[in-house]
Amino acid sequence: MASTMKNVASSSSVCTSKWIYDVFLSFRGEDVRKNFVDFFYSALQQKGIYTFKDDEKLERGRSISPALSQAIEESRIAIIVISKNYASSSWCLDELVKIIECNSVLGQIVLPVFYDVDPSAVRKQKGSFAKHFDKHEDEIEDKERIQRWRAALAKAASFSGWDVPNTANG
Repeated sequence: MASTMKNVASSSSVCTSKWIYDVFLSFRGEDVRKNFVDFFYSALQQKGIYTFKDDEKLERGRSISPALSQAIEESRIAIIVISKNYASSSWCLDELVKIIECNSVLGQIVLPVFYDVDPSAVRKQKGSFAKHFDKHEDEIEDKERIQRWRAALAKAASFSGWDVPNTANG
């Protein structure tokens, strides 16, 4: 996958003057930070792919920071590691809305990685995704925000990406 990323990063016809990062990684830390994302990030770095990975502990319920939003805008490619609990995080979903906006407005390339999840369950928001959205519906008054999250997740799941099973669990 890293060699594919290098080719995508160097062959896109989008104007590169605005890009600071080659890749922005979006992921749910509790699901994948210490296994898949850390290894993937290291592989990207070893291939010379300049990657933004947010390592901050995020406060529950807060919107993404202006600096994080800017990092998304300044990334040529967004890789979204969609895991079982990705949709439980309002922060991840706000990031995702921004990523889809940058895809539409700036031509940012979006590459989903379906980590131990079925892409159709993501697209149709079934299983754990339905459960997480039900909880958001109960807890968040801004229903338009939730609709933006749903639309962004469905759009992200419609892009061609990679299915990655969680082999650490057998």
